[in-house]
Amino acid sequence: MIPVPVVVTVLGGWCAVYLADTLLKSSNSLKASYEDWLVTYGLSVSPFHLRWQTALFNRQFYNWGRWKPRFLYLWFSIGMVFGIVAMFGSVILLGKTLLQTLTQMLTEAPKAQNDRMLQVVVSLLSSGLCLRAVPGVNLPVSQLTYFFSAILISGVIHEVGHGVAAIREQVRFNGFGIFIFIVYPGAFVDLFTTHLQLISPVQQLRIFCAGVWHNFVLGVASFMVLFLLPAILFPFYYTGVGALVTEVTEDSPASGPRGLFVGDLVTNLQDCPVYNVEDWNSCLGDISEKSQVGYCVSAATLQQLSFPARVYRRLDGTVECCSNNSLTDICFSYSNKLDSHLYACLPARKVIEASEVCRTNMDCHKDFVPSFCVTPSLENQTRLIRVKHPPHIDMLYVGHPMHLQYTVSLSSFVPRQNFLSIDLPVVIETFCKYLISLSGALAVINAVPCFALDGQWILNSFLEATLSSLIVEKHNRELLGFLILLAGSALLAANVALGLWMVTAR
Repeated sequence: MIPVPVVVTVLGGWCAVYLADTLLKSSNSLKASYEDWLVTYGLSVSPFHLRWQTALFNRQFYNWGRWKPRFLYLWFSIGMVFGIVAMFGSVILLGKTLLQTLTQMLTEAPKAQNDRMLQVVVSLLSSGLCLRAVPGVNLPVSQLTYFFSAILISGVIHEVGHGVAAIREQVRFNGFGIFIFIVYPGAFVDLFTTHLQLISPVQQLRIFCAGVWHNFVLGVASFMVLFLLPAILFPFYYTGVGALVTEVTEDSPASGPRGLFVGDLVTNLQDCPVYNVEDWNSCLGDISEKSQVGYCVSAATLQQLSFPARVYRRLDGTVECCSNNSLTDICFSYSNKLDSHLYACLPARKVIEASEVCRTNMDCHKDFVPSFCVTPSLENQTRLIRVKHPPHIDMLYVGHPMHLQYTVSLSSFVPRQNFLSIDLPVVIETFCKYLISLSGALAVINAVPCFALDGQWILNSFLEATLSSLIVEKHNRELLGFLILLAGSALLAANVALGLWMVTAR
């Protein structure tokens, strides 16, 4: 659910703005001056919508539109081809996404909360439906700055594409503006409609496809920065030596005197080496999916460390043999030649620190010393994980591996000097990822042949450019376009509705 304070703040803020606007416009003494002020600064206010338009950037847009005409012609011609392909591709992509979602709803049992959130994120990145990212529901509050900044930049680059292409095609440019709808920022350009109607359908296509094309280019550029980031930051940061801890939440099971601290470098999880954040996530995934590893303990050590304790079964069927509520002892299970179900309550750190990991007793038969492979007897999905972060003492973590993943933030970049920020690479990485996903989302959504989106005008211009000789009557072409737009709008609405339902209702 969306946090109540967020809802109250947003609704209260918009009510205050709209109430002030209504009172000022109804005041006999202030109405004229207030409306003049709005016109002077290009502002307009309506329910949940604030809009600002200016001509301050017109000269810059005209300079861009007249720069290297041949290059711009080639640039926007490539964008036109991309936009047409994207229009058809977006329909296929949304259709496939809708079928997969419906199939899952009909055939699968409801998933756990974490799985549902993961599915929504994957759906966002794969289908480009940025409307499935709901602040306060499946978007962390700490990520809101990245989210809204990426949306605004993607929107500005999108509209710059339309504006420059329009000037290149001799369409009058009236102004550029920014708006806020509820909490989502965006941008727009004001073009002279009569000029748009007079130019050829191919020229219209270059203009209408320019926004989608620029979003694609922005996504590719962001991906290249993300891919080359180790090389770009090489003079200041090095990689490949471990995962650097940048944040440990207060409620994290990894916090505490023998836990992880900001600046620690994690090099191993159990026997899984960690060279970067991807390795950290991969190792935790493997640990979660596979059974708990054991530790080689000699028979003499086992006899020395163990002490008698009552054995009882938990509700999930697992066995507990440490009944003293100790924070240092864990119940271990092992087998010998006579009995395959033996249990011993042992001090975890003494057992693990000088031991090798194992799966069976055969892994421990070395140097002819009788040894056993003792395995922690823990509840289902719970794991005992040894985290190495030298030069500090190893952290022993007992719990679900995903809790460790969600409450500890890491970076693959290690500063070469102490005065360098450990957060800078994380900020760049995160922002690039948001630009890739949200700019791609705008490209996919705007390419859909749907009412009020770029896809509507791309489709109409495409039909005029390709079918005018086959379908002579203009109203017949308009009817065909209307039916396609109706189907595209229904397809997009179904995807968005199911996406929001998956986030909020399930």
